[in-house]
Amino acid sequence: MALRLWASSAANALKISSSGARAAAPAYSISRYFSTVLDGLKYTSSHEWVKNDGAVATIGISDHAQGHLGEVVFVELPEAGTKVSQGGAFGNVESVKATSDVNSPISGEVVEINAKLTETPGLINTSPYEDGWMIKVKPTSPTELDALLDSAKYTKHCEEEDAH
Repeated sequence: MALRLWASSAANALKISSSGARAAAPAYSISRYFSTVLDGLKYTSSHEWVKNDGAVATIGISDHAQGHLGEVVFVELPEAGTKVSQGGAFGNVESVKATSDVNSPISGEVVEINAKLTETPGLINTSPYEDGWMIKVKPTSPTELDALLDSAKYTKHCEEEDAH
C-alpha cells in the first residue's frame, strides 16, 4: 500500500514468543503480530501479494495489510482489459481508517476482477488470500516476480516495519 501502514498499540501487545521447542513448519508462517503469510506467494514491501499460476497471476493485499487497515468498506478495481505496471496503482481499498492505493506487483493485462468484492468488500478482511483476491493478470514480464519478497523476507519486513 502506498500509504504507510501503522502498527497499533494493540498489535504490539499481541507479540508472541518463539522460545521453546518448535514443531515442523506449516505451509504458512505467522508473524509475531498474528498476520498470516503464505508460502508459495510473492509479496511487495507495500503489502500486495501475487500467486503466479503460469499464464495467469492472482493479486490481492496481504493479511498484514488488511489487519492494519481495519474493516474494508469499499474496493475500487479496474476493468478487465486494463494494463497494469509493476508498482503502479490499479485500484483503491477504503476502510474505516483510511483509503489506500493498491499497487500491482507485476506488469500485465487484467483478465478478471473479483466481482464479489463490490457487494462484500469485507472478504478482504476475512479471506485475503482466498475469497478476497482482487484481480487476475496475464503477466507480460514474468521475470518481475524474481524481484519480489518470499514469505520469510516479507515476514521480516512486516516485523521490522511494525517495530517502528
